[in-house]
Amino acid sequence: MKEGSRRMYFARIAVAGALLIAIAAMRAQSGPPQSAAPSAAKKTDEAYKNIQVLKGAPADQLMPAMQFISASLGVQCDYCHEMGAFDRDDKKPKQTARKMMEMMFAINKNNFAGHREVTCYSCHRGAIKPVATPVITDHEVKLAFPETPKEEDSSNPAVVDQLLDKYVAALGGTQAIQKISSRLGKGTIALGANKFPFEVFEKAPNKRMSVMHLPNGDSITAFDGTSGWLAVPGQSLRDMSGAELEAARLDADFYFPLRVKQLFSEFRAGESEKIGDRDATSLVGIKEGEPPLKLYFDLQSGFLVRLLRYAESPLGRVPTQIDYADYREVNGVRTPFRWTISRPGGRFTIQLENVQQNVPIDDARFARPAVSETAPQKPPGS
Repeated sequence: MKEGSRRMYFARIAVAGALLIAIAAMRAQSGPPQSAAPSAAKKTDEAYKNIQVLKGAPADQLMPAMQFISASLGVQCDYCHEMGAFDRDDKKPKQTARKMMEMMFAINKNNFAGHREVTCYSCHRGAIKPVATPVITDHEVKLAFPETPKEEDSSNPAVVDQLLDKYVAALGGTQAIQKISSRLGKGTIALGANKFPFEVFEKAPNKRMSVMHLPNGDSITAFDGTSGWLAVPGQSLRDMSGAELEAARLDADFYFPLRVKQLFSEFRAGESEKIGDRDATSLVGIKEGEPPLKLYFDLQSGFLVRLLRYAESPLGRVPTQIDYADYREVNGVRTPFRWTISRPGGRFTIQLENVQQNVPIDDARFARPAVSETAPQKPPGS
């Protein structure tokens, strides 16, 4: 592998790992967030250079917007941007992307009262150019229409309580969960055909650090109970903000099964479906002004087997799916030893080999290192 390709390879692995590990906390036994005072969020054009179409959008939604474009067209950053000079307009695809975003906004404004009904993905479906001609397949195509939830079942508190109570019981019960105050897990993270050592440190009520040991250094995601930070090999240490910080806050909370209902103003019972070979049913957490959270529970065991969450962006929601498996009992509490994180364009599997409960973990481990930093690389202008 050439040196330039080698550097790009490690950079992509590190960045992707840092973003996804933060999302892949052991939510199956972590806890709800504490309320935090809202901060005055910057706008995209205040935080980044050469922002044109997305002016006025929250700055923390710019990267999810770029991820949405990447997933919708099946491209990487360098398709539109000059690496190392993201604010430049040298590449034609970047100029085209701006025109396409303006067209999309106009379609929604003129036809759907401004509601986001049409997105990049509506037409592109993972291809740079939309397919204009229907494709003939070898099997019968069945049209799928979304089911309307039954009003009598959609917000039935008894159904919600039954699923959540069964979940707590499956893990070992309330008392057993409350006896655990820290957790250390060690294993591997698989990125494609490559595997790297992985560690996760968790401490009640809301501290967490995950470490992916790469050949060129450690990729670290941490939340200290108030603030979060990321360290990626070859890049400046970076503080979390906005939606990214809120996601880390959720991932760091330790007693999720006992207090999950506090996270949302309403829970609705969703549809049942197969996850692998298991029958599962879902709950949808709803909170005004935020994307929904969907939890899938194994109908037989009661375990949480899938979590589906979204990052908001001006262009559309970017989904993240986390599948939990290989539950094992450790000190009276069952814990998932494997979780698979899937996003558009990528999938990561973390397999723990050893989990220790109630191990001493110093609070200093989660603290942001006091290091001198160079100016961070600017994310892409749009």
